[in-house]
Parts: sequence; C-alpha cells; structure tokens
Amino acid sequence: MKPLKRISCLLVLSGLLFSACKKNFLDLNPTDRLTGTSITSDTSLFEAYVINRYLGEQVGVNEGEGSPPGFGRGFEYAMASSVTDESMYNTDNGSWLIEQGQMAANNTGFLGTLYARSYAGIRDCNYALSLINGLPLSTGHKNRLIGELEFIRAYRYQDLIRNYGGIVLIGDQVSQLTDNLQNPALFKRATIQESIAYATAQLDDAAAKLPLNNSSTWALGRATKGAAMALKSRLLLYAASPLYSAGTWQDAAAAAKAVMDLGKYSLSQNGYQQLFLSPNDNEIIFERLFVVNTARHVCMEISNGPNGYDGWAGNTPFQNLVDDYDMDNGKSITDPTSGYDPQNPYVKRDPRFYATILYNKAPYRGSTVDVYLPGGKDSNQGPSNWNASQTGYYLRKFMNDAYPIDNPWSVAGGQPWIYMRYAEILLNYAEAQNEASGPDATVYAAINSIRARASVNMPPLPGGLSQTDMRTAIQHERRIELAFEEHRFYDVRRWKIAMQTENVPAYGVSVTVNAANPSGYTYARKISLANRSFLPQHYWLPIPLTEIQASGGQLQQNPGY
Repeated sequence: MKPLKRISCLLVLSGLLFSACKKNFLDLNPTDRLTGTSITSDTSLFEAYVINRYLGEQVGVNEGEGSPPGFGRGFEYAMASSVTDESMYNTDNGSWLIEQGQMAANNTGFLGTLYARSYAGIRDCNYALSLINGLPLSTGHKNRLIGELEFIRAYRYQDLIRNYGGIVLIGDQVSQLTDNLQNPALFKRATIQESIAYATAQLDDAAAKLPLNNSSTWALGRATKGAAMALKSRLLLYAASPLYSAGTWQDAAAAAKAVMDLGKYSLSQNGYQQLFLSPNDNEIIFERLFVVNTARHVCMEISNGPNGYDGWAGNTPFQNLVDDYDMDNGKSITDPTSGYDPQNPYVKRDPRFYATILYNKAPYRGSTVDVYLPGGKDSNQGPSNWNASQTGYYLRKFMNDAYPIDNPWSVAGGQPWIYMRYAEILLNYAEAQNEASGPDATVYAAINSIRARASVNMPPLPGGLSQTDMRTAIQHERRIELAFEEHRFYDVRRWKIAMQTENVPAYGVSVTVNAANPSGYTYARKISLANRSFLPQHYWLPIPLTEIQASGGQLQQNPGY
C-alpha cells in the first residue's frame, strides 16, 4: 500500500454532518477549541458541541492508521473483523499480534487507544451535562439533549464493558474538560453487573427523553428512543451470556422485544447488499453518517478492493468464513446431500455470500475477480502484487461500485456505518428467548424472517430443533448475517467459544488453472495466517500499561496480563 495516499484518504470534518442539518451548521467554530463561556452563551454552539460527541474529541488526520479518535471504530483500515476468524488485514497494522496471541498490556495493536478515548468521551459528555441546566433552552429541547448525551456516554461505557469487563464508573466526578482522569478516586473498578446496571439505567433515562423519529429538527444520525433501547438490548444480551453471567436471559429477551414492539423498524426491502450503501433504510436503528469529500472516512473501495483494480486488499476474508456459508437449499457444505462441489465451490450458496465476499471469477465492476495462477490480475502475479490478497478473497460488503477505485478522494466515502440494525434485534431476541424458554414459535419466526427477506430467500430452519440445536443455528446465523459488522469479536468471547474458533488455522484458497476440471480451476486450501493463538486471558483486553502505571498500580489489571 501507499501510506501517503492512505492518509490522504481520510477526509476531515469538524463534526458529524447530518442530512437534515441547518444550513451552515458546520461553519461554527470547532468545538474542541471553544471556551465554556462561548458554549453557555450560544445555545447553537452548545448543540454543535453535543453533536460533535458522535465524532469524538479530536478531528485530525494524522493520528495514524488504526488509532482513530471518535465514536466507535466502524470503517477503519484494519477493521475489527481482522482480529477474528472472519478476515485478516493484508498488511498487518498490529492485527496479526492479536490473532497470534501476542497481545500484552504494553502492546494491544490497533485496539490500544480504546480505553483512553472512551473515558475522554465520557468526560466530554459529563462536561456538557454539567452546563445544560444553565442554558436558555426549552424543557423539551433540554431533555432531548440530555437524553442524547446519556446515550453517547452509555455507548462509550458499553465499549469499555465489552472489552475490559468491570470498569471504572466515573459518574459525575469528572465533569470539566481539564479534570484529571488519573484521579486516585477513580481507580476502583466496578463489577460487570454494576457496570451494566449503570449503563442500562442511563439508557432507560435516555429512551424516555429522546424522540422516536429523526426529523428536520432532529437530524438523521442522531440518537433516538429506538437507538437507546437497542443498545440496552445488546448490553443485556451480553450480560446474560456465559462470559458475563451478570443478568438473565428473560431480561435480555424482554429488552429486544421492546424494540420490536415499537413497530418502527423492519427488515430491509432494498436488498442485503444495498442496505449498507444508503442511510435511508427502515432496518437501520443507529448509524454514523459520512458525506462525500468532507467526512473523516476511510475510502472503502480503494482500501479493500482487489489489486487488479488498483485496490489495496485491506481486510481479506478467510476460507473459514467462506466455508460457513450454507448452500442456498439451507444445507451445510459438509452435508453430502447439499450439492456442494469443492472444485466448483461458489455456486448456489447463501445469497449473502455473494453480497459479502469477492471470490475467483466473481463478477465485479464489469469484469471478474481473477485470483487464479498463473496470470490472474488479482493474484500475486497481477499489478501491485504487494497488494494481492493472501487469502484468495476480497471484501464485497460495504463496497459501492458507484465510487471509483483509482481516484476515490473526490467522490468516495458516502456509505454509512451501521452501529445497530433491526436484524441484530431479531437475533438478540431469538438467542435470549431460546435460552430462557427453548425454541418456541417466536424464536423460529425471528430467525426465519431474516432468512426469508428480500434478496436472501433462504429456506426456514427445520422444525423440531432442540434448545442446543437452535443455539447452534442462531450462532451460525449471527456469523453470516452480521459478518464484518464488529460482532464476531465479541460474540465468540461472550459465548466462551473463542478457545475453539480462534485456535484453528486461518485458511485461504489457492486457485490454479486446470482445464480438465469442469470449473476450469483447481481449488485447494492453504494457510494464510499461521500460529493463531487464543489464551484464556484473551477473553478480555488488557488495560493499557500506561493507565496502570499512571494509577501507581491502584488500577486493577485483568488477569493474565
């Protein structure tokens, strides 16, 4: 890859731009340089400061790849998928050490900034909340902004909980931008149960204050009642899971059902692939918006596209994930009656496979992806061969063919990053309800609706499944439906199956021309990333060593680090 181009690909914005913002909304002073006096004297500046919390506490382009500030990771060079059994980052960028079990408190790869920036984000929210009652705002407007800040703060806490377990709950003890986050009073970690209870209580209050819908005055991309309820659903699902054991499956099922009962969201009718390209879809519950040529956004097409198209490969899928896509008749490729042909492996697969992964001879931009040897343009014998995929696959999901690859900076970067969508809620409900009461009709209905929707049309699950069989089916469905959406890393940990999923070789495919085969090629497995390793301590991230040292050892480290 070309580092200078990759840095240039990040487009700068001093705040989130929402599709329905007031004219010149972002022509305001950058809110990381405003004084408390200016924010409290101008309510529009204060609201700009609140909106900026979705983006983060800094906005520069030179922080370095994989260590962005801001609200969640989303579209980054090394995505969270590349520290799981979904993909690998083609040029490492600190992800390989995590995959190979070498993570330590002083070396957490591209995940190393998560701890500090989450607490900085919480402090920013506390600061705004400490000022808001003194502002000349209507009660309704003030409550909405309070709900918005509580949601953002709870999302930050969620990021901390799902990565570190029980966390430090700073409450309102840090409320000024100059307050020291290394205050000795803030070194005591709460239990996981206390941490989740705090975050979900914040979300309950936020849901009561936030509007049900985005509108001309509450622009697309800002948190709504449904977003707060959906985040609560996720947190309570995690709480009930084996790794956490800090909640009940009944509570998790009820939280997901509450979102379903809003009657606001539905599964996309625009097609699985199109869902990820447009912010205007009724399946989306909460998203981060980006605007062409203005937003701080990785250009997905050049960052992940095939080298034969001038792409940089980026996050390249593993054969392990490819093998988990069923045939379109609903049968696993390991079922001898499925019709799967290992020498013609990409025919009649689950339609979500074609919307997620580029494979040998996949149609792409008026041509095909050619990873075969000898001579394939997207192989290591093609142009820019240092950018060729090491797995034999390329990412398809999120990629917009309307954007050019070879000169993307002027037009690329408009697709949203979806933090939460309705399919996740259905999967949350199905999992929690199955664990609470077994595979009743509502569990089947939730899963089968995902499988049967437009552009997917997969057959329903077979009837008569046991609770254990349904658990396996739901875990499989999450793997396929939510691939590359930052769920797999946390799912295999909360289920406590990472010792199995992360300790197997990471495979790719070797494709060679063979006119004797009906497909014209021979397909063979190969190891793409050797020495993958997962140890029991890796169920949680280590708190960065700098944080432990700054506390004088008072901040308790996670076991094993």
